[in-house]
Amino acid sequence: MTQEAHPPAKPPIGPATQLCMSLAARPGRFGSRFHNALYEMLGLDFVYKAFTTTDLAAAIGGVKALGIRGCAISMPFKEAVIPLLDRLDASAAAIDSVNTIVNDAGHLTGYNTDYSAVAELLNRAGIAAATPFVLRGAGGMAKAVAAALRDRGHRSGTIVARNEGVGRELARSYGYDWAPEAEGLDAALLINATPLGMAGADADRLAFSVDQVARAEVVFDVVATPVETPLMQAASRLGRQRISGADVAVLQALEQFVLYTGIRPDDGQVAKAAGLARA
Repeated sequence: MTQEAHPPAKPPIGPATQLCMSLAARPGRFGSRFHNALYEMLGLDFVYKAFTTTDLAAAIGGVKALGIRGCAISMPFKEAVIPLLDRLDASAAAIDSVNTIVNDAGHLTGYNTDYSAVAELLNRAGIAAATPFVLRGAGGMAKAVAAALRDRGHRSGTIVARNEGVGRELARSYGYDWAPEAEGLDAALLINATPLGMAGADADRLAFSVDQVARAEVVFDVVATPVETPLMQAASRLGRQRISGADVAVLQALEQFVLYTGIRPDDGQVAKAAGLARA
């Protein structure tokens, strides 16, 4: 009987330990738990911690000055961070939105792993390119979603954003319509890329009405915390196909992990880390 191999022990924190972090207006726990769980499983000398800031320029300066290996970027910093970086990877340059920074010896490169995560989930869900959609939001995450939809061949869609200038520009850039409000707009695919439903002040707010959800086929909410947002709960009650922000969080965090460490965990390790992060 052969003895099962034990994973390598994670080194104790010391001068050689590499720090990764996240910056968000409302720091969550998922990223920290997910990355740290994988560091533990793989015996990597890394630590991950979530932060918020009121001085983005100083925070990014600290990433460079302190040699922080990687930094995840969440709302509302995904576009504002761009001028503070040395280079944009094609994944970020194509949509002018960054959700990941990699620090290579003081040279900061911005990436966007949201785009690949959204595209993968739409493909897994088997959604036809002919499916019309309504996308609520016009920030960095909405850009990633709009780009993924366009690149999948979706031609019929409406971007909902109260800010007319920003909303019209996003819609024009990707060939879609714009509307200031979601009320009265129906589509087979409804997507929320705003903080509506996120833990905090917007926790009880529905991004789309129950009637709109009832007339849809697929409901996609990018909000990851909580997993069961009011929109996801409504979709469940009405028996609609769902794509949750938790699914996005896992896939985009996995790609961040690979960028930071150069290691791709296996599916079992990813599933275990995701389970621990959601617990």
